[in-house]
Amino acid sequence: MNELNIMQQIAIWAIPVIFAITLHEVAHGWAASKLGDQTALMLGRLTINPLKHIDPIGTVVVPIALLVMGGFVFGWAKAVPVDTRNFKNPAADMAKVAIAGPAANLLMAIFWAIIAKTGTVLQVSAPEIGNYLIYTGFAGVSINLILLVLNLLPIPPLDGSRVLSAFLPKKLAWQFNQIAPYGFFILIGMMIFGLLSPLLMGPYTMFRDLIFSFIGL
Repeated sequence: MNELNIMQQIAIWAIPVIFAITLHEVAHGWAASKLGDQTALMLGRLTINPLKHIDPIGTVVVPIALLVMGGFVFGWAKAVPVDTRNFKNPAADMAKVAIAGPAANLLMAIFWAIIAKTGTVLQVSAPEIGNYLIYTGFAGVSINLILLVLNLLPIPPLDGSRVLSAFLPKKLAWQFNQIAPYGFFILIGMMIFGLLSPLLMGPYTMFRDLIFSFIGL
């Protein structure tokens, strides 16, 4: 996409980014609801309306800044509230809620790959539409797989840490989750020192190649 100007890139990335981030949170709330916690439902967060989930910094400023800088694009929405006191098995059920977000991103990555494949079919008869679908489809695959892999890192409060916590003794899990307020700074530090991209690229490439092979891209 280097041949596109910044406004064209924003037009291509906007829809995939917004829905990748917001539906990730909706999936958490939906899973919590199924397991007995209706907090997100009562607060009106089980909706695909992006306005209910957008975080001005994480959903708008950060993705645009990363797009301008030319790095991989990611972001976040307002976290869906979950009250583990409503779960029968708090640790195990919270792990299920946590994994629902990355699972939603995997499904969306497959959906966007189908959009890109549709674009290749339309490229001859309707090149402008076909090219837009291809660009948007690849952007959708990219943002969703980045969010999938990033959120599986075992760094509190990322989803991977919730899954790991389910397998730790209660005291150790509590101590581990005390890192959560510093998790964002840990990620920023990893980015600054060039540690984050190499960590993400292996799993990202594996998922991408599997999806492209499955869809026929």
